[in-house]
Amino acid sequence: MSGLFGTVTKNPCATDLFYGTDYHSHLGTRRAGLSTIDNGIMHLNIHNIQNSYFRTKFSSDMHEMLGDMGIGVISDTDPQPIVVNSHLGRFAVCTVSKINNIDELEKLCLEQRQQFTELSMGGTNPTELVALLITQGKDFADGIRNVYRHVKGSVSMLILTAQGIIAARDYLGRTPLVIGRRGTDYAVASESHSYINLGFQTIRYVAPGEAVLISHDGLTQLIEPSQKMQICSFLWIYYGYPVAQYEDINAEEVRYQLGLTMGQQDDVEADFVSAIPDSGIGMALGYAAGKGIPYKRGVLKYTPTWSRSFMPVNQESRNLVAKMKLIPSSKVLEGKDVVFCDDSIVRGTQLRDQVKMLYNAGVKHVHIRISCPPLIHGCTFINFSASKTDMELIARRCIEELEGGEIRNLDAYRDSTSKEYAAMVEKIRQHVGVDTLKFNSLETVCNAIGLPKAQICTHCFDGSSYDISSPDLNQLSMELQ
Repeated sequence: MSGLFGTVTKNPCATDLFYGTDYHSHLGTRRAGLSTIDNGIMHLNIHNIQNSYFRTKFSSDMHEMLGDMGIGVISDTDPQPIVVNSHLGRFAVCTVSKINNIDELEKLCLEQRQQFTELSMGGTNPTELVALLITQGKDFADGIRNVYRHVKGSVSMLILTAQGIIAARDYLGRTPLVIGRRGTDYAVASESHSYINLGFQTIRYVAPGEAVLISHDGLTQLIEPSQKMQICSFLWIYYGYPVAQYEDINAEEVRYQLGLTMGQQDDVEADFVSAIPDSGIGMALGYAAGKGIPYKRGVLKYTPTWSRSFMPVNQESRNLVAKMKLIPSSKVLEGKDVVFCDDSIVRGTQLRDQVKMLYNAGVKHVHIRISCPPLIHGCTFINFSASKTDMELIARRCIEELEGGEIRNLDAYRDSTSKEYAAMVEKIRQHVGVDTLKFNSLETVCNAIGLPKAQICTHCFDGSSYDISSPDLNQLSMELQ
């Protein structure tokens, strides 16, 4: 995942840009960048934030960020923004993207005698690829449509031009963009909470497939919205900051409802409920209300020196960091039956280590409750579990064990009422080593979010999704012509 922020102001924008971008730090771990424009001159700063905070890297750069318009990004992937000079003029672009056909598109650009200068982790920088696809258009709107036509995956973007900032949301709206206003000033962001303390108030959400020019004169629609939406469900389950809103639906309220429903339906006996912090807190509070048992902080997250952005390269080191961040409160846990709420189980390795920590702290029985269904498919549309193959997911490994190596009936394991599903959950429980384990159903997730299932991307749970490049959805591609 990554996070975008942009602002158009009457006065110098550096302060708003700095704090607005910083408020997206929970969405990215690798690179961060800022770009402003002043009298036609583009200013750009990019830093590695893998072992540091955004604020410590950029505080000394702010005197260089001149101008009254700027864009920023916290990136979980490539160095960005990218600055390009083309027949469209000089512009900067930053993206939240997952491009599955990047090799194919790279070849296409090279055949058209375009060139690549930026590399990311040994390959083409995805944001530069997007910039080149934009420059193939006769204007920015045509260039953005060109991106939508060609990319298999998803792309949302901010484009900084001399006329203003163009905010373009992924064609199926998998990642969000929201616009705020403060008098005659504007902000656009991935997350709505990022501009509240700067005095902006939300005025509208950019619709799926829509592109809007934000300038000193106001908002101008460049591309009309698409007719479909599949916004990522994990924005509410895990990624989003608790106070953020997507499609006017608050992340913390959804997490609370997921816990409330689980608590009302759960028959386990426990002394209290605790969270695996931080993403499990909202669910745990809801569970306490639904179950009618106390909420206690049995596990705390140590944050003063362990930044969200500290992310070692190898999995073993990441597991160690995840373990070191969490500290059990032995006096609270000792001898107790405790329900622990968490957002999801991906590989299962971190949870297994955390469970050992809980038993070592003296917990009598550990009951794990997960806010979403088991992850059966790797994500191909944003960067959630994107680096993991299906078989790295603990649910798929357990299914393979149950099936003896050849999975013949995956649909049965997606059905939360089937015996196959029950066997998969039991196998996961054995792997992570807890007394009981339960997941919320997909129906519960959709009800908590409050949108029709067709408007939510649930691919990681049930394998369903729209793909504008697939033969049965050619009408979506036709809309882009």
